[in-house]
Formats: sequence, structure tokens, C-alpha cells
Amino acid sequence: MHRVTEVLPVGRWPVAEQRDAITLDYDERHRRRRRYVAAGGLEFLLDLAAATVLAHGDGLKLDSGGYVAIVAAPEPLVEVTAPSPAALARLAWHLGNRHLPAQIAGERLLIRDDHVIVDMLRRLGATARHVSAPFTPEGGAYGQHNHDHRHPHRHGDGHDHDHH
Repeated sequence: MHRVTEVLPVGRWPVAEQRDAITLDYDERHRRRRRYVAAGGLEFLLDLAAATVLAHGDGLKLDSGGYVAIVAAPEPLVEVTAPSPAALARLAWHLGNRHLPAQIAGERLLIRDDHVIVDMLRRLGATARHVSAPFTPEGGAYGQHNHDHRHPHRHGDGHDHDHH
């Protein structure tokens, strides 16, 4: 089986050496070790030293030569807009305060659909509509901090935020 131990960012790998491509949603693009089958049938083992977020256009370097291109899959999201830049900043603050992954895309925010959060944003003046788009949330000021915590989280818990 082919093995991948190196990821080259978009624009830094020779596209002419692409052997296959794989389309993955955001969760599937945040991995360290996993077996994949690319669109053309090429099987490979992703075997990285640390969990990495694979970005649209990155190249996975195969140990046997060549590359597999990463394609970010569209997924169901909610597009959040506001009547002004200040209002949008306020909405972004509320999302960040809840440690929710969000993608800043010009004059809109993209988030995963959560009816409780969408209702809160609408009460704060947001317009929210369902869309299908690739999801690439912000990584955070201290590295890749755009994952779901998967445990209850209160700021009084007295723990750091390095959950990797």
C-alpha cells in the first residue's frame, strides 16, 4: 500500500505529478493516520507525525512517487450575514466566545448548522441561510484550534486548550 508522510501546501507541489485526487469534508481533512481510497482507486495510508488539517489544493506526497490532490468537499453550512461590519464582528465574537469553528469569508461567516446557535445569531440581528460549500474554519491565534472539544467546556475548568 502507498504511504504518505508529507503534505505540501497548495502551489508548492508539482501538479504535473498528480496521480489521483480525494474529496474530503472538513472533519475528514483533520487527520494524522488513516487509510484512504482516492477517486481513481489509488489506496494509500496517511501516516503523518502529527494531526494536520489538509487544505483544498494541498498535495499528499506518495512514498512511491507522485501526489494525491486534496479537494475540499462541499458540506451543509449556514451563511451568517449582518447589516454592518460592526454587527458581523459582534456575531463573530459570540461564536468565538463559544469556541465554535467559523470561517470568515468576506462579509459573511460560515458555520456548521446548529439550530440553537442559528437562533441565537438571529436574535442578535443576523441573517442566516443554509448553503453548501467547503468548510475551512479559522485556525485560531495559537495554532489549529478549530476542532470541536467533544466534552463539556466551561472557562472555570482550569485547563489549557491544547486538546490534541
